Amino acid sequence: MADQHTDADPIVPDPIVPDTKDWTWTLQRPCPDCGFDARSVAAADIAPTTLASTAPWPAVLERPDAAQRPAPEVWSALEYACHVRDVCRVFDGRVALMLGEEGPRFANWDQDETAVAERYGEQDPAVVAAELREAASVVSDRFAGVHDEQWDRTGLRSDGSEFTVLTLGQYFLHDLAHHLVDVRA
Repeated sequence: MADQHTDADPIVPDPIVPDTKDWTWTLQRPCPDCGFDARSVAAADIAPTTLASTAPWPAVLERPDAAQRPAPEVWSALEYACHVRDVCRVFDGRVALMLGEEGPRFANWDQDETAVAERYGEQDPAVVAAELREAASVVSDRFAGVHDEQWDRTGLRSDGSEFTVLTLGQYFLHDLAHHLVDVRA
């Protein structure tokens, strides 16, 4: 007799093809997919734009289909929300390193590996909404606390890409804007 699927069996989503593109080009020109132009963001705008860019997520996560993938190879809104939450956490840590050390090198963060390991698609949308709001508030406060002379401090991504606190903030905001477009928010 052939195996039959029961509701008790976990449904394993199709694997997502890892995004290996180098998105640092978004610091030089607008993103054609989401329209975000990182060059137009001033240092003083990073903290409030962080909060504005994450404000739509609770409503996105209240959608009845938030946990459903629109296509097998595309993350669900829930998976994107988990990613945005973790982006806020990772970038908060990176800014803290840049402010506390001279030229730190950031540990590699594999977003796709994290999505699988943390089972993004199985998390509770209400919990994720609260965690995302908290993570956005923390990183926003971190950027709000940067003093004028600190915006030029540098850090290196594991692939060798160099950022200043300002360009890291601009790069971070592109990620937030882009994922709102991904979920049509």
